[in-house]
Amino acid sequence: MPPPVFRFAPSPNGYLHLGHAYSALLNFDLARASDGRLLLRIEDIDRARCRPDYEQAIYQDLAWLGIRWEPEVRRQSDHFALYRAAVEQLAAQGLIYPAFESRAEIARQVAARQVAGPWPHDPDGAPLYPGAGKQLDPDERDRLIGSGAPYALRLDMTAARALAGDLFWDERGHGPDSETGMVSARPEAWGDVVIARKETPTSYHLSVVIDDALQGVTEVVRGADLFWSTSVHRLLQTLLGLPAPVYRHHPLLRDGEGRKLSKSSGATGLRALRAAGVGSEDVRKMIGLATPA
Repeated sequence: MPPPVFRFAPSPNGYLHLGHAYSALLNFDLARASDGRLLLRIEDIDRARCRPDYEQAIYQDLAWLGIRWEPEVRRQSDHFALYRAAVEQLAAQGLIYPAFESRAEIARQVAARQVAGPWPHDPDGAPLYPGAGKQLDPDERDRLIGSGAPYALRLDMTAARALAGDLFWDERGHGPDSETGMVSARPEAWGDVVIARKETPTSYHLSVVIDDALQGVTEVVRGADLFWSTSVHRLLQTLLGLPAPVYRHHPLLRDGEGRKLSKSSGATGLRALRAAGVGSEDVRKMIGLATPA
């Protein structure tokens, strides 16, 4: 039997913090304990926010933590053609459509609908897309595309859900409500999710399932904030004929006010801890991970 394959997949849009250290070290420890492989993937599809210096800092921080990974690092920005081909595969099934509204226009549409009552929100708390783009006349779609207007390619969730049928995933960790074992996927809770944009031929949801499949990842170990995103990933895996790994979602590290650690909230970076003289073993103690024997 081939060894299990794990991966750590950060985005170089800021410096790694203790939450990243927990996930990276957990992947590393599990890979070593199972005689498995650990891959490193750089998820840099957001070319506006991702920077080479942040990428170099990722390598430095992981090495400082004592993490070793296989030498070939996959960088998503090198594989846009593969993601574009997957978009075309979904389009050939009649499952995606362009939506031209800006975020402000979508917010106005949602506000108008909320007059009649509460509007549904996705598991992250964002209001679902109202779906106006799906009703757009085909000639008007062609005109807008020809004019160079920006657009997002959205998945027709109703059609995709009908085509895919019932979906489940194998959860070895636990979700927000302690879900474990075979979990029923509910991608419809996300509405018509964005699959790609005019300027970027992919999205997190699409690229992650393609990369996991192409890299032979068998164990996805990541934070519990992505637990319900797995519903969308299982849907895309089914639609694209991709294998499903085993999932293990772990608890998030939080600050003194109960907020999850994040780059946007200014969580202390690993490089700052290193500069202050904190050692890698100290980091393990801070995040509650024992040093493997």
